[in-house]
Amino acid sequence: MQRVVTAQMDLELGASVDLILQLATAQGVPVSNESLTFTQGDRVYTPTEIVDQQGSRLHRLTGEPGRLEVRYEATVDGQAAAGRTSDLEAITYLRPSRYAQSDEVFQQARRQFRGLSGHDLIAAVSEFVSTSTTYTPGLSHGTDSAVTTLMTGQGVCRDYAHVVIALLRAMDMPARYAACYAPGLRPMDFHAVAEAYLDGAWYVIDATRLANRSGLVRIATGRDAADCAFLSYYGGYVGLKRLHVDAWVVPDAVTLDGLETLPGMTGEALPPASDPSLDDFGALVQIA
Repeated sequence: MQRVVTAQMDLELGASVDLILQLATAQGVPVSNESLTFTQGDRVYTPTEIVDQQGSRLHRLTGEPGRLEVRYEATVDGQAAAGRTSDLEAITYLRPSRYAQSDEVFQQARRQFRGLSGHDLIAAVSEFVSTSTTYTPGLSHGTDSAVTTLMTGQGVCRDYAHVVIALLRAMDMPARYAACYAPGLRPMDFHAVAEAYLDGAWYVIDATRLANRSGLVRIATGRDAADCAFLSYYGGYVGLKRLHVDAWVVPDAVTLDGLETLPGMTGEALPPASDPSLDDFGALVQIA
């Protein structure tokens, strides 16, 4: 399966600013072509790439006042190899974090999911968050946490992920946050999902039900959204003037009456990995 992911961002810098971006696919994602550029008029910046312990690739640079144009595009071929999780990582993802306060939801989780473990627990938490939360773009704040979302019953993908993570950790199951490109997502944007650690592997949970999990492309992994922000900056004003994200699965040529049909011609079928309605959300799936 081949996927193409793109991100275009225009930033207005009010001063010399330390910028840290997480737009590129994670280390280990099988990328055949990739381009990341930072331009300001005739000036081209060369960022420093930093790779964290989870394989997230951070790009850092000092931008000068003016409009900075950031462009990213990558072609992903096939699936990423599953990485080994250390005991320390598993312990880290059991602990409460800034936006996933498992200690504060402990009593609720223990009452609601008593007696459940393994796959049954994952399925129950996913279903609860999906049905009890309303997707409401524009009403969620960057400081909202799992506790906030449980109280209000509304949020966006990051909020769904935080609630899933907090509830699973409260039930003694390691859980983490993943930022992704998501083919077929509507409205298209960066996407956030949770991952649960079961029997030595990480399985993705998308309680929004807005993307097909088999098409996801990993950008960053962390305890919660604080570790996976697409943009962080220090030392001055930064205005986000434009952001456009896209991701799609490249359709295979299909056969119609014995003739090969190319994408865009009559007979083309929507690639299953970009169709959320074809995802069995009760199944255990890993980010490909």
